[in-house]
Amino acid sequence: MTSWQLTRLIGGTFILLSLALGVPGSPIFHSTNWLWFTAFVGANFLQSGITNWCLMETIMRKVGARAS
Repeated sequence: MTSWQLTRLIGGTFILLSLALGVPGSPIFHSTNWLWFTAFVGANFLQSGITNWCLMETIMRKVGARAS
């Protein structure tokens, strides 16, 4: 997998997990404060789309994922 694929995979996992933990109707609900994490990940996706730079992708490259 390339660094951008891993970044999107990790970001999507973070969003789905934080929604499952933050939405009151979820069977694994913990606290609505998890929705702040969902917003944070979404804001990072927005920022990377505008600036064409993503910290997670840089980290993935440093741990050995090949560049796209």
